[in-house]
Formats: sequence, C-alpha cells, structure tokens
Amino acid sequence: MSTVALIDDHESVRLGLEAACARDAQSVVFSGSTVNSYLEWRSTSGAAPADVVVLDLTLGDGTTVTENVRSLVSDGACVVIHSVADRPAAVREALSAGAAGVVSKSSALDDVLDAIRTVAQGEALNNVEWASAVDGDREFADAQLSTREREVLRLYATGLPLKAAAERLGVAYSTAKENITRIRVKYVEVGRPAPTKVDLLRRAMEDGIVATDGAASAR
Repeated sequence: MSTVALIDDHESVRLGLEAACARDAQSVVFSGSTVNSYLEWRSTSGAAPADVVVLDLTLGDGTTVTENVRSLVSDGACVVIHSVADRPAAVREALSAGAAGVVSKSSALDDVLDAIRTVAQGEALNNVEWASAVDGDREFADAQLSTREREVLRLYATGLPLKAAAERLGVAYSTAKENITRIRVKYVEVGRPAPTKVDLLRRAMEDGIVATDGAASAR
C-alpha cells in the first residue's frame, strides 16, 4: 500500500481524492492546503515522507510551483501535479523543478489513481500530451525580451558587474537593475526561472544572446 499526501487549497478536491484513494487501498496520510503545513506535519509527527504527493499547480498562499515542488522533492517525496491544464508554462516549470508528471483535474478519478500508482512504483508518467502542448507553446519558448533587456543581459551574464554594464550602455544603474528584474520575471512567466546570475547565463546561452562558451554573442 502506497502512502499519499494531498495538497490543494480546495477542500472539496481533497475530499474527493481522499475517498477515491481509500477505495483504491491507497493510504492518505496527510491532507492540507499548503506545502508548509505538510512539512510541519512531517516534522512534528516524525512520519516518513509520503510516497506520492498530489500537488495543486497553484496554491493560494503566494508560493510558486518551483518552490513547492523542490521543497517536496528535497524532502523525499515524488510529486504528481494535479492541474486544470490552462498554464503550459507553469506546468513546464513544475516538471523542470522535479515533478514526476502531471494529471489534469478534468481527468477521471481512475486516471488520477493510475498516475499515483505509477509514480509510487518509481515509474515516470506518460506526459506526451502535456509535453506536446508545452513544446508547442511559443510563449514558453521565447521570453520576449526587449532589445535593451537583451543588451543588459548579454553584458551582465558574461561577467560585467551591473554598474559597469549600465555605464557601457549609457543608462542609469537603476535602469539596468530594473531591466534585470523584468528579465527574471519574464523568464519565470514562461517557465524558465533564473534566480541567480549563473541561471541568467544559461538562459542567455539557450536564447542565443550569449555564445555557448559564455562569450557575448554578436546577435
């Protein structure tokens, strides 16, 4: 029997899944509305990590999908995203953060249970449909950076301090800083978070702004 944790800020969804899991001989060891409440339960109870955590893509506590998935995976659980399927970029972000797969909230309960069993057995979900939808999402593929944002990113990612990059471009330091902030926001919005300078360099190389050897591209 696998152990399952349900994290969703809609109680009706949790109750439905809990009843379905009980009929399927899956043991629901936790049901709550936030990842933090699950981790607190783990800490205070001393219980082992759930074999599978069924996680809502977007919770109402202000946390991001990357934060939630990484916290759960680091804690030792496999994560199945339970999503309404209307945000391909967020789904891609969840998979990039380490989720084992995605199942739609419009799916039959039997399909959700099949996903839980598959992941509990250490197997990957067949997310071909999701992958196709995400890969076909042009908004994900391109963060839509402006010309100035690309210039700031190119100089900053290849090693220049932000102040020096601003001076070279003839803009105020505050303007360059705002550009970097907007760049990070845009990458998050398309499912490609870049919280560190190293991550920004990776994104710049992926998008051809910087050569793959880390040198500034002529583009």
